[in-house]
Amino acid sequence: MLLHKITTTIILLLFLVGCKEESKNNIKKNPVKINIVDSVLIDSSKIELPKEKFELTEENSIDFFFNYSKELKANKVKLTTTLGSFTIQLYDNVPYHKANFIYLTRKGYFDNTQFHRVVKNFIIQGGNSDNRGTSRKRKDIGRYLLPPDTRKGHKHHRGTVSMPSSEINNPHMLASPFEFFVVVTKPGSYHLDGEYTPFGKVIQGMDVVDKINSQDVGKGDWPSINIYITKAEVIE
Repeated sequence: MLLHKITTTIILLLFLVGCKEESKNNIKKNPVKINIVDSVLIDSSKIELPKEKFELTEENSIDFFFNYSKELKANKVKLTTTLGSFTIQLYDNVPYHKANFIYLTRKGYFDNTQFHRVVKNFIIQGGNSDNRGTSRKRKDIGRYLLPPDTRKGHKHHRGTVSMPSSEINNPHMLASPFEFFVVVTKPGSYHLDGEYTPFGKVIQGMDVVDKINSQDVGKGDWPSINIYITKAEVIE
């Protein structure tokens, strides 16, 4: 009986030693870095660290767009709406406004916004909406205004894309960066020159702009039927 117990113990010890050696060999063949969190093994190669949030402000926006404009090669944006699409060419010599428009396009800001103001035979204005998603996107991007840039020789001809000024505490006519308007008037609306900043022109799809301008409107020039920008994309 004693001999049987000793034999059983020796066999058990040999089995445990064998398991230990096999475990070492497996680790050598399949090295995996792991962290122990609450007694759970996690593959550290699959952990994504949170990215630092960036917001534009009155203090950093000019420097940001100055540097952003240096890397820009694209100068066209296509807007697809519920009534068709049109293409805008942005002016290179209005760098802050051009950079702002491309930055917001790439951030997806204009997607699902609306042409919220339609003034017959004058303008269509877009970039706003009455849904919470638009307000949330503005908050995430930041709170800032852009300085006017009216002395680059651009006039408010028909098809010109310009930036409205903010209506709140704004004696210097700083531009509201999230909105834009397109001139529909023939041959143009030149009384706007010197007050607002033209930063581009429609080069394709002006018939769609006219179609938007022809829609029925209600109070505050808001179209009776919502006209959405379903997709804004930079043309590289």
